[in-house]
Amino acid sequence: MKYLVNFSRLFVGLLFIFSGLIKINDPVGFSFKLDEYFGPTVFNIDFLLPYVLPLSIFIVVLEVLLGVFLLIGLKKKFTIYSLFGMIVFFTFLTWYSAYFNKVTDCGCFGDAIKLTPWESFTKDLILLVFIIIIMLGIKYVKPIFNNKILYFIPLASLLFCVLILNQVLSHLPLIDFRPYKIGNNIIENMIIPEDSKKAVFKYDWLFNVEGEKKIISTSGNFPSVEGDFISVETELLEEGYEPPIHDFSMELDDVDYTDDLMQEENLLIFVLYNISKMEPKAIDNLKTSMSLAMNNNYKIIGLTASGKDDVNNFKSNFLVDLDFYFCDETALKTIVRSNPAAMKLHKGTIIQKAHWNDFQSLDLINH
Repeated sequence: MKYLVNFSRLFVGLLFIFSGLIKINDPVGFSFKLDEYFGPTVFNIDFLLPYVLPLSIFIVVLEVLLGVFLLIGLKKKFTIYSLFGMIVFFTFLTWYSAYFNKVTDCGCFGDAIKLTPWESFTKDLILLVFIIIIMLGIKYVKPIFNNKILYFIPLASLLFCVLILNQVLSHLPLIDFRPYKIGNNIIENMIIPEDSKKAVFKYDWLFNVEGEKKIISTSGNFPSVEGDFISVETELLEEGYEPPIHDFSMELDDVDYTDDLMQEENLLIFVLYNISKMEPKAIDNLKTSMSLAMNNNYKIIGLTASGKDDVNNFKSNFLVDLDFYFCDETALKTIVRSNPAAMKLHKGTIIQKAHWNDFQSLDLINH
């Protein structure tokens, strides 16, 4: 039992630290995930929506510190029971997501390791078992250092978390795990290979045949039936290949200009996923970057998910002459974790990305 408890302690502690550090690298991305859970399509707890970022920061730091506490044996009762409460909560969330197909990615490991809802649920069940083992063998959880070192390690861990958070919240994540990272070509990441696996669907067609309802199942073709068609239900049996980038577009007046704009040699995009939530302090930096880019013959556009009224109000209130194209909000949040942000491209390849604090760091001079 002693060896089993110590193995469980090592496994759980390291996994919580790893999970927390991955999300500390991108707390804004984790806050988007909490926004999904708290939104109207899942739990509909609107009063928590304004607090998703502080909550995400609290959760990820707590994950790291509880993992550290467990490894070094500090405050063992508080630590173990806190871990138990946290994993029970996460297990419920992942089960709910998987069973009701509400959130397709729990965000357990950010964008670094993508898990399906059922994979996330299985992972949490395994963790729950290991934590219960630790609870049952709590007497074997002993401190591994003397008191001075025992309290220095958590303080150092907390300071490390704070320093990382300050960096990534004021700028961008230290490591970009998303398909829009610097060096990637957007168009190439949207291509579906001809030999890729296709999705398999089952279609249940409901007909009225001589006064009786009859269901006929096919893999897609409309069945040859002498009767009146009523409805059809579609079930996904097997997932097909999905390209890394699958929801990106640049539309204006219902026309898709993605292919044309991705051919520009010098393209500067200002991403404002939600204009009403934009940071007003960014405007001066945005205007300065626009002026420099125009002087160097850049094609400059805005990309947003906001409506035309918001766009027009933004342009008139801040006196910004910028052509806005429209894209899905989830895609824009995935591209870059700042509102606004800037992205410099050369024929679809991402050359630079910048938080609004760092617009001045953009290299907009043609050499």
